[in-house]
Amino acid sequence: MTKQIQLLDRTLLLKMSAPAERLLAYRHRPLLVEMELYFSCLIRKKVRFRDAIDCDIQTDVNDQLTVGFRPVMTETCSVDECNNAPPPVTDFPIVNAERYIPHWLTLDYDGEDWLGEFGYN
Repeated sequence: MTKQIQLLDRTLLLKMSAPAERLLAYRHRPLLVEMELYFSCLIRKKVRFRDAIDCDIQTDVNDQLTVGFRPVMTETCSVDECNNAPPPVTDFPIVNAERYIPHWLTLDYDGEDWLGEFGYN
């Protein structure tokens, strides 16, 4: 499945593999997908599959899928944060947040885990 969805004023292209579509159809509750953009000493992109989405920017794709975008940051910067457990994060207040909304999101299921990736090109 390929579908265009709206987050704020940005169009996001959602691509979902056939295995992901099949599993999504059998779920008893929606899959909650959070695209996290992490600002610290480095910038990291991560797709998280959650029981609840803790972000202000989100949309229901359908009854089975909700997609959200959450920019976060740490209060300190440490080289160790790349190697150890991630430090606590807080929401990152972004001016003109729609400029940071990804252009695309892919979702897959490999038989054991949900997989996701997002990008800006």
